[in-house]
Amino acid sequence: MFSSLQGEGPFAGKPAVFVRLSRCLPPLCPWCDTAFAWQPGTMMEVDDLVEQIIGHGCNFVVITGGEPFLQWSTGLQCLEETLVDKGCFVQYETSGKVSLPEQSKGFIVCSPKYLDAMWHFAGTNCSVVDAFKFVVENDFQMVDDFVAAWKIPAEKVWIMPQGATREAQLKNFETIWRYCVERGFTFSPRLHILAFDNKNGV
Repeated sequence: MFSSLQGEGPFAGKPAVFVRLSRCLPPLCPWCDTAFAWQPGTMMEVDDLVEQIIGHGCNFVVITGGEPFLQWSTGLQCLEETLVDKGCFVQYETSGKVSLPEQSKGFIVCSPKYLDAMWHFAGTNCSVVDAFKFVVENDFQMVDDFVAAWKIPAEKVWIMPQGATREAQLKNFETIWRYCVERGFTFSPRLHILAFDNKNGV
């Protein structure tokens, strides 16, 4: 858990408390920059976790992973309800590989994963997802195919330049910008990388 700014997507630049839950769902992404979250983490009671979150003094909470919705029925739903009751806005980061709960009151941002020549995404999630994020270098056709296959409105799509370092990200800025203009998608930088390069926990 740490405080920072949301670096990506619809709320880029907004102060946030990040809560990273452990465990993910196969197939695992070989390029994952948070692979440490695949392993079992520290068990915490919901009340203790809420107390720590509230202690950061920020009511915008980003719950990420791993794959956070693997824990929906074992504590995440209770955590969300408690945070919402205390006036917090909850945003999720998910791959969409697992079925997403329709009863969630959080804002769900999905980053679908393309592995082994196919998209790993549960199509029933389309109606639940509030925004889709794609990290792109030059594989525009794959994004176009996904958006067309699931009939996703352009206003729900955010595109980010690929690059785990500041230099690599800036290299792709103009190309991604022009692609977004052509498709009517929203361009999103990855602000944490621009600010801190490839440091973790910021």
